[in-house]
Order: sequence, then structure tokens, then C-alpha cells
Amino acid sequence: MAALGWLTPRRRSATARSVLAGEAAAEAARKSSLQLEQEREEAAATEAEAAEPEFPVVGDVRAAAFFDLDNTVMQGAAIFHFGRGLYKRKFFQRRELARFAWQQAWFRLAGVEDPEHMQDARDSALSIVKGHRVSELMSIGEEIYDEYMADRIWPGTRGLAQAHLDAGQKVWLVTAAPVETATIIARRLGLTGALGTVAESIDGVYTGKLVGEPLHGPAKAEAVRALAAAEGLDLSRCAAYSDSHNDIPMLSLVGHPYAINPDTKLRKHAKDRDWRLRDYRTGRKAAKVGIPAAAGLGALAGGTAAAVALHRRRH
Repeated sequence: MAALGWLTPRRRSATARSVLAGEAAAEAARKSSLQLEQEREEAAATEAEAAEPEFPVVGDVRAAAFFDLDNTVMQGAAIFHFGRGLYKRKFFQRRELARFAWQQAWFRLAGVEDPEHMQDARDSALSIVKGHRVSELMSIGEEIYDEYMADRIWPGTRGLAQAHLDAGQKVWLVTAAPVETATIIARRLGLTGALGTVAESIDGVYTGKLVGEPLHGPAKAEAVRALAAAEGLDLSRCAAYSDSHNDIPMLSLVGHPYAINPDTKLRKHAKDRDWRLRDYRTGRKAAKVGIPAAAGLGALAGGTAAAVALHRRRH
């Protein structure tokens, strides 16, 4: 048997066994420590997530939401759609329709507001409605909404507005479009109301002039500030939504600014300031540079076709 002793494992010394036990305990301790640390981090994250108030905050009556209209709530510009409806009702001639068609195509392709185009559209609209009764245009505006605007509402943006309404908050449109048109759209969408450009009227008849200036850029911020003061709102708890860098003054007023279908400048500004961003347009190009791809191409084709057709008819 002695000859086979080398085949039988020798028992380790007490010192070796102690070292082995110590090393195993240390390894187990390290693993359990890491596991406990991970569990604590997960618990802290869950606690922080639970502590963060949902947005919009249900029942916060000092909070409200302000939505730009053109290309934020609705594809394209409301004033251009309104112009199409007025042309259909023979308020103006074909050459004006060609201008409206081209401006609308450009606006939807570029995805940004061009001050010169917008001013031209407003001047045209004012000259067209001059001498007409406000009540007449309101009635026609209801029809125009059904014909040209109802199918151009962005479902995603409408969902955001509905979330505020469901939370018990007021929701306002803020737009350079005529206040009458904006009010019709707000009512149809179930919103609280609208801030818009006010056209002068005397005894219920349009004079062809504006009260002040178009509600655009800084004027929107002033309108929101004035309404918030009148309504007792806390702007730091309010939200604002827009697609245009022209509305940065309005977006900067509130505690919860959102860039919706943003143009290039607003997208950069929003990313630099960590603002929330939503893009409901389709197409890789739209996501990259802020162009409403499919809709824009359709608008270009439609607008160009309309302009060409009118040109041929005139000549």
C-alpha cells in the first residue's frame, strides 16, 4: 500500500485551507456587494421615477398649454387654406389663387415661415375681406374648415393637446392667422380658445386694417404673457408647442417647451437646451432637416400644377 501512497491526495495544511477559505469569502463578499449596490441603484431610480410628477399634472389649474397652429397643429398655413376657400366662393380672381397656391407649396416644402410670404398673404387676405361682415366670414370659415383643414390636423399634436385637456388644463392656439379662423379651429378641436391676429372691424364690417400688428414672433410671447396674467397662470408650470424658430420667445416663457415638427434652427436650439422634441412628419429627409417630405412634395406638385393650369388659361 505504501507504494501507492503517491496516488492518494494529501490533505492540505491548516494554513492552506485558511487561505482558501479567506479568498472564497472575499470573492463572495465582493460579488454580494456589487449585487447590493446594483439593487440600491435600481431602487433609487424607481423611487425617483415614482417621485417625479406626471406631465401634464392632473388638476393643476395654474398650468395651461399654448400651441402654435401652422405646421404644428395643422399641416401648412391656415391663411392659405382659408384663401382657397374664399376663391371657391369667388371672393377674388385666379391670379390671387395662383399666388396662394405657390405660397402654400413653398411653405410646406421649406417647413419654415418666410416673413415676406406671410406678410403678402395677410395683405391679400385683408384686401379680400374688406367690406365684408365678420359674421359672414365666420360662417364661411366653418365650411372652409371642413373642406380644407379638418384632414390636415396632425394626430400626434392633437393627442398632446388632449392630454392637457384630460388633465383639466386649458389649451390655447397662438397663431398669426386671423383670430376668427383660429377660434373656429380651436372650437372644432375642443380646445379652450385662440389667440390670433385681430383685423379691425367697425359695426361688424372689416375695414381692411389690422389692430396693431400680426401676432407673430415676439407678439405671441406678449399675448401669452398677458393671457397668463389674466388667467392667473404660472408660466413655469405651463407648456408651449411650436415648429418655428420664430416662436422661441414664446417657448422660452414656459417651463415645458416642446419643438414640434421643428425647422432647422428650432431643432438646433431645442437640442442645445434639452427641450423636448416631437416630429410627426414622415420620411428620412423630414427627420433630418425638418422638411415635411411626403406632404411637401404633394403640395409642390399640387401648387405647381395649379399655377401652370391658371397660366395656360390666361394665355
